[in-house]
Amino acid sequence: MGSTASGKSGTWRNWGGNVTVRPAREVTPASVDELAAAVRQAAEDGLKVKAVGSGHSFTSIAATDGVSIRPQLLTGIRNIDRQAMTVTVESGTPLKRLNMALAREGLSLTNMGDIMEQTVSGATSTGTHGTGRESASLAAQIKALELVTADGSVLTCSEKDNPEVFAAARVGLGALGIVTAITFAVEPLFLLAAREEPMPLDRVLAEFDQLRTENEHFEFYWFPHTGNTNTKRNNRSAGPAQPVSQLAGWFEDEFLSNGVFHAAQLLGRAAPAVVPTIARISSTALSARSYTDIPYKVFTSPRRVRFVEMEYAVPREALVDTLRELRAMVERSGLRVNFPVEVRTAPADDIALSTASARDSAYVAVHMFRGTPYQAYFTAAERIFTAHEGRPHWGKVHTRDAEYFAEVYPRFGEFTALRDRLDPDRLFQNDYLRRVLGQ
Repeated sequence: MGSTASGKSGTWRNWGGNVTVRPAREVTPASVDELAAAVRQAAEDGLKVKAVGSGHSFTSIAATDGVSIRPQLLTGIRNIDRQAMTVTVESGTPLKRLNMALAREGLSLTNMGDIMEQTVSGATSTGTHGTGRESASLAAQIKALELVTADGSVLTCSEKDNPEVFAAARVGLGALGIVTAITFAVEPLFLLAAREEPMPLDRVLAEFDQLRTENEHFEFYWFPHTGNTNTKRNNRSAGPAQPVSQLAGWFEDEFLSNGVFHAAQLLGRAAPAVVPTIARISSTALSARSYTDIPYKVFTSPRRVRFVEMEYAVPREALVDTLRELRAMVERSGLRVNFPVEVRTAPADDIALSTASARDSAYVAVHMFRGTPYQAYFTAAERIFTAHEGRPHWGKVHTRDAEYFAEVYPRFGEFTALRDRLDPDRLFQNDYLRRVLGQ
């Protein structure tokens, strides 16, 4: 898979191309026992250990110069419990395969993000989410998990077993152990009616609360240098299914969103002065469309254009101010931003380091085409986000450290205390965790 991009001679590169590392050795365990043995062996050899999924994080959260554990053999569904309505999957299972397998069984996750390349453990460990009025992130849909801890033992946790580990490990950043299996809540397969529609930014901001409360899943994309957005509303439907026709689907998702979009990115990177013109053309080229399909076909879309991304969760009531400040900053700055800004929401959850922990949240994501200088834009955006006590996505570019997180996460100390207990010798440490969790 393109996302598990590894280069020559044991060099590992992430999907965004902004992190490169050379581990001392790579292990691809075929069972939980083999994984536990690899963890014990690493400890004996004095090497740090990290599991790496599809490399979809833009931070160096999975990077190590020690032992890199690849989960591609730990995949597939272990068990479906139709009484409890749960599914237990091996940690290396890509979301794409989970979604397709569940659909064949007449089941679905309640909510998901818009990319399906990640492994289930990579996506949940970094707090990956979609948008939802009542339904929260992938990690919030976890009912139990199994992890190999630093001493090589296998620990199962849920609301009943090891509840304090469960409260933290659902978004564990790879700091508490290596997740080997996840049990998700599922429900009978349902249909979503999607309505995509261009709308002026001023109207979206004025009506944001209404749009959010009237729809189960609301999100929008704002095109910088313009007053235009594209909105997307997903709501459950009794049917019948009316998928996007293959030609229209190919045209919208492949040609427009990936093909033409890629060409526009290349042009904008070569000639930044034309970016505002491209933004105006591309944001007005979108037309409204409606379709009804099973959830993963509505929630997710292919991402072939490589980019680098920063995303912050701000308190939901701060969203409108945050976006107005972002727009003013882009207009003042002379920056040329060729990628739409994505806005989503999530209800508060009860996971210690979830970006929505104990607060209703709105997510604002800024992107830049891979290879375009992004520092000036991201730095200016981050200044706005942090002024609103924003919490960065753990797998996306940010400059925050443990001191900052201790202020914006009420349960930060609870997480670090648990880490002291489960990994006292910091077997799962790397530079990123040293920065975000402290020594």
